Amino acid sequence: MVRARFARIPALGAAALLAVGLGLAGLAPTTARAAVDDTPGYSVQHVTVPVRIGPDDAQSCVVDADIYKPDDASTASPKPAILTTNGFGGSKDDSNESAIGRGFVKQGYVVLAYTGLGFPDSGCKITLDDPDYDGKAGTQLVSVLAGSKPYVDEAGAEQTVDYVAQQGAGDPRVGMIGGSYGGQIQYAVAMQDPRVDALIPIITWNDLSYSLAPNNTSFQQGVTYGTPGVAKKEWIDLFFSVGITDGVQGAAVDPTRVLPPCPNFADEACSAAVRLNTLGYPDDATLHLARHASVSSYVDRVKAPTLLVQGQKDTLFNLQEAAATYQSLRAQGTEARMIWQSWGHSDGTPAPGELDLGASSLRDSFLGNRFLDWMDHYVKGDGTAPVGPRFAYFRDWVTYDTSPAKAAAGVRKAYATSPTFSEAPTATLYLTGNDGLTDQAGAVTTGSRSYANPPGAPTSYSETSGLEGGQVNNPPSDAPGTFAAYTTPPLAAPADVVGSSRLTLHLDAPVAAGTQSSGPGGKLVLFAKLYDVAPDGTKTLHDRLISPVRVTDVTKPVDVRLPGVVQRFPAGHRIQLVLAASDFAYANNAAPQPVTVRTSAAAPGSLRMPLTSALRLR
Repeated sequence: MVRARFARIPALGAAALLAVGLGLAGLAPTTARAAVDDTPGYSVQHVTVPVRIGPDDAQSCVVDADIYKPDDASTASPKPAILTTNGFGGSKDDSNESAIGRGFVKQGYVVLAYTGLGFPDSGCKITLDDPDYDGKAGTQLVSVLAGSKPYVDEAGAEQTVDYVAQQGAGDPRVGMIGGSYGGQIQYAVAMQDPRVDALIPIITWNDLSYSLAPNNTSFQQGVTYGTPGVAKKEWIDLFFSVGITDGVQGAAVDPTRVLPPCPNFADEACSAAVRLNTLGYPDDATLHLARHASVSSYVDRVKAPTLLVQGQKDTLFNLQEAAATYQSLRAQGTEARMIWQSWGHSDGTPAPGELDLGASSLRDSFLGNRFLDWMDHYVKGDGTAPVGPRFAYFRDWVTYDTSPAKAAAGVRKAYATSPTFSEAPTATLYLTGNDGLTDQAGAVTTGSRSYANPPGAPTSYSETSGLEGGQVNNPPSDAPGTFAAYTTPPLAAPADVVGSSRLTLHLDAPVAAGTQSSGPGGKLVLFAKLYDVAPDGTKTLHDRLISPVRVTDVTKPVDVRLPGVVQRFPAGHRIQLVLAASDFAYANNAAPQPVTVRTSAAAPGSLRMPLTSALRLR
């Protein structure tokens, strides 16, 4: 049995790394389509679908797709349907996409798996899952499942689907599932097509401006910020290298994809990337482009029941993004539940028993069961199918039997569940003296810690973006004099963090104080992170997650959201807060910035953490 995973590095050089990072496509492509006789119980038909896209429906494209049809599906015995598409850089032929098709068709669903616009055998350019382009294409594929729009078979003849269950004229029973780029498209379709009955977006974004240029302060709503963020230079470069390469490879299908000024991307995307790399932050045009293609901008129009699945090992689309979408959906009354799975863009290997799309049945894995139950309940209309707890999260410190025969049952032990989702802090640590963290407000002593970034290369390293699993990443590091660190005494009992911690700082940054009014480029950039310090002094940066910050005003207290995590700090270990001047994976301060972190009994810095048990220090 071959394990189907959502991320694997194909042997395509550096450009292909983004297919791992940005896509549920991240698998090596399938090079051959199975013959009908090799698919007992169902058939697979290759089709194409002409669509019209754009704000005025003025642009024509051809979408490459496969229809997976149960053998017993017919006009007299119609079946519910699943619509799915690839992650960034992939196609319908990725082994992961075909595994979704096989998994659901074996459970009695018709599956329409298609290649997104701008990728291998589908035409037109990449528009970042924009509702006016990708979203409109997706809703026309829903019409194919409704039988109201024809497709073209391999012989060039127009055909229609007449074997998908309908809830009314032209309204098919259909759910959507997919990850990363194939996750966001679900929102772009559902916001304009009420025929979509359920969504399962996996490892995708809430606000693309936060994903590619995060700022973990000055939040206006969810992860949408006011002060422009800090560019993820490595992820951005990988993103565009993969997209342009895909355009060259697909030029035979649509030669216009490689035309200047922006090969295989909407024209405004290339200029946005250049400005991001040059400025180190998004300007107004870039923010508009990214946010127009983000569910954060139109979430009020998404009404379909949504099971959000986000990855803990993910430096591209972090847990905070799923939490932001979940909270918005819940606030407006849309049914939503959330899972924080073990894997993500930074490591695409599920925990044993967690997900195996190559298994003989979706029922053979923990997440496969959740996915199928969700669709059975909301698409098939089986009210007895469980929808699962409101919130579930994987704990990597829980041991279980990982043998093939027992892993699917055992992994349930590693998942904790909750009837609610909350990141409200339950414990507070205070910065004290020059380098301490204490849980006693009355024990805080006055102190300060100074650092500065030298001109030239960054001096802190967290990751090489897009490299899966950390096997070729260097250990995280910070050069002396370029960071401030605050550390607790050893823990008397384990401290389990579930969610995003909150940090308040008091800074002196004289250069930034004089230049911050000139615009984002004159503001102070810093990087906040938490290390787990073992008794022997070994430091671990959990899943290589950090929080970039572009400080709005250094003369005022600075509030920072630290990375969302599910993390255990074991007894005997220490929690260390680090504020670093730079990071190799990101844009950095344009000029040297001396910074002093100050704390006192009257105005202590604080770290508030969402713990699942009481904090106990020795």
